[in-house]
Amino acid sequence: MSGTVSTKVVGAQSARSRALAVLRVRSRALALALLPTAFAVVLVAARTTGRLAGDPWGTVTLVLCVVAALVLLVAGVFGAVVLRAAPAVTPTVALAEAAAPDLYRMVRDLADRMQVPAPSAIALTPDCDSWLEDRTHAAHRRRGAVAGRPTAPETVPGAAPVLVIGSPFLWWMRVAELRAVLAPVVAGTGPSAHPDIADARRFVRGLDAAADVGNRPGLGWIGRTARLLLRLCRTDAAEMERGVAAAAADRAQGVDYGLRIVAQEQVGLAYAGWDRLLTRVALPAWRMGRWPAHLDTGVVRALTELSRRDRLAEGFTSRLGERPACDLLEQPGVVDEAASLLAARLFHGGPAEVGPDWSPVDWAAYPEEVVDRKWRTEAARLHHSLDVLAGAAPQGAPAGDAVTGPTLERVLRHLASDGAVGADGADADALAARLSADVAREERAVAERAGVGAGAKARGADAVPLFPLQAPRSGRDLLADHVMAMVCCAAVDSAGGAPGLDWLDGPVLLVAGARCADLALPVLALVEDGDPAPLREWLADLGIRPEKPVRLV
Repeated sequence: MSGTVSTKVVGAQSARSRALAVLRVRSRALALALLPTAFAVVLVAARTTGRLAGDPWGTVTLVLCVVAALVLLVAGVFGAVVLRAAPAVTPTVALAEAAAPDLYRMVRDLADRMQVPAPSAIALTPDCDSWLEDRTHAAHRRRGAVAGRPTAPETVPGAAPVLVIGSPFLWWMRVAELRAVLAPVVAGTGPSAHPDIADARRFVRGLDAAADVGNRPGLGWIGRTARLLLRLCRTDAAEMERGVAAAAADRAQGVDYGLRIVAQEQVGLAYAGWDRLLTRVALPAWRMGRWPAHLDTGVVRALTELSRRDRLAEGFTSRLGERPACDLLEQPGVVDEAASLLAARLFHGGPAEVGPDWSPVDWAAYPEEVVDRKWRTEAARLHHSLDVLAGAAPQGAPAGDAVTGPTLERVLRHLASDGAVGADGADADALAARLSADVAREERAVAERAGVGAGAKARGADAVPLFPLQAPRSGRDLLADHVMAMVCCAAVDSAGGAPGLDWLDGPVLLVAGARCADLALPVLALVEDGDPAPLREWLADLGIRPEKPVRLV
């Protein structure tokens, strides 16, 4: 092969050959299902012409006809499931052309320059990724008809795929950077339009959906058969997608190639900032029943702060004077709010709609409505657990010690090794276990109110959260968090402290306007070693009075 053959041609040819290999798996499965019928037809024809007269051919022909009918019935049921089962669709925020005419115009211009079909629609996802998604399956049209919506253009048979764009890209990237990053993605509509590739993709998606249907009671055989066929065509399907990606990347080289190399650095930076924002800032709010209404705006602030702290990110904020990609939207605030609500559902499992126990919060109100409430809720839970362990709190009595109330001093004495029942940390383990049980019970109650933990098992995109952000915390980790919350409450109530928000680290304690970043080690010394001395010294330095009762939720 000549060295002048482009990657685009090689990639397209490879994708088509792999697509044919996937379709051969389908053809062989169909041939295997028809094989008993073919034998039955031969035997019936032979019996009719008298070539196979007498016994046992009559019985053999009858048995084979019954077997052939059963195999055809089973194959027909399986084929119907593969054709009709709804493939998985990523939950997204639909973006109509009227809501983003400039963005649609930019995408169509990209498609024209690369001579590929333009995406049929654009949608946003609260993640740092972009891809094409086919939504022409009949199940999508049925879903729209049930909801009373008109048929969407992207669900019409033969329509081009939907372009799904990560919403953080629109707020962090500049228009030229977004254009450069989207070029290879949009170029993928060209290979996707090839009949063999489109047919192979539909077959693989149908098998994947059938495997999910097979998880239902009584349909296990469908799932096992679908998974077997998926294993047989897995390698070829993966190589087909690689060929499509190679062809798309080569086609996009003529569009902003130099800028794309620089823009890829912004993709990595956006991912880092988005991850920190979700796990450190959004997750505490979600656990309190509040969802930050402008996460995409927050990621810009988080990345700006990261650029200020990290020398590797220096110079990135100088781009902020250029036109941001969110200017391509007619109402960026409305889109940001919709993407933020979807992010809460995908990553935490919150309700799909706003309610009394699930309300938005602005960044300006975050310290008071999330951070302060979080600390006081955890402090109340800590003292309630102490009451339960002590067994001395009468029903209806206020939490905490009967004389001094809920104080930090009570926690220090309970966890100190010289005041505990044993020096082996038995009291700390018991308290940690109690907190873990209380937190688990509260999370189950929240999940049931949200409709994601009760009743029938959710499937597909309804099984939220799809991407849990954090593994379950250990008992000691929970105990450390609750002790730290108690310390912060004491600082606010007795030393003039204030709740604050750090864009990269989440809730922080501010004393005299400065962040207290040295609290973790004294708290860990108390929780892990039963040594209260470092924490008492830290409290004394800031003038915090551990014996003073704190206000709880």
